[in-house]
Amino acid sequence: MAGLFSRLSNLWTGFLSLWISDIEKEHPEIAYENAINGMIVKYNKLKNATAAIIRRREDIEERFSRATKELAQTEAELETAVATNQDDLALVLLQKKNQLTTEVTEGRAELEQSQKDADSAKSSLIQVQGEIKKLKGERDVMLAKMHSAQARIKIQEQLDGLSVDAEVKALDNVREHIKNTVASANLGKELSESSLDSRLNALKQQTGDVQAKAQLAELKAKKAAAQAAAAQKTM
Repeated sequence: MAGLFSRLSNLWTGFLSLWISDIEKEHPEIAYENAINGMIVKYNKLKNATAAIIRRREDIEERFSRATKELAQTEAELETAVATNQDDLALVLLQKKNQLTTEVTEGRAELEQSQKDADSAKSSLIQVQGEIKKLKGERDVMLAKMHSAQARIKIQEQLDGLSVDAEVKALDNVREHIKNTVASANLGKELSESSLDSRLNALKQQTGDVQAKAQLAELKAKKAAAQAAAAQKTM
């Protein structure tokens, strides 16, 4: 039964993860905010841990400094005890010196390690801080690109949705009407040119032209005869 509930829990978790993933795809700003907030939470935890490491380093520094001072004082007292032949005090101070020497040696190594730990923690803290800043910059750039792409898609959809069929059809009707009007005018002209009255008028005009040409020729001939007669008289 426990296995069944575990499988159902995993299945529900999977469905929930897919659902959240779909939402984040539709709203990427949510995904970025979730990622940034998650990193901020980790940063705060790391910051608290780093503060604890630094506090430990400071405690070690304080103990090391105190042991170093006490060792120096003990060594001075030991020299005085030896110089004044106070052997009983010298033995006690010698033991204390050995103990403090070991404590200082171990403290120095511990202090060096604590300093490395603090430096590493601060480096990690700065790195996470940089990643948060970098992620915020990426968010701004990517969301700006997405909004620009969405605007272009919206404009393209509006352009695709525009229909010019009605306008083209109206122009086609106008073009057809103009062509019909021109054809009707041409037909009227052709009928007029081929009618009987038109042909008679044309014939009359041709006849007038022939008569006028004959009269002109006659006038030219008379003028030429007159000129010839005048020329003979002058001889």
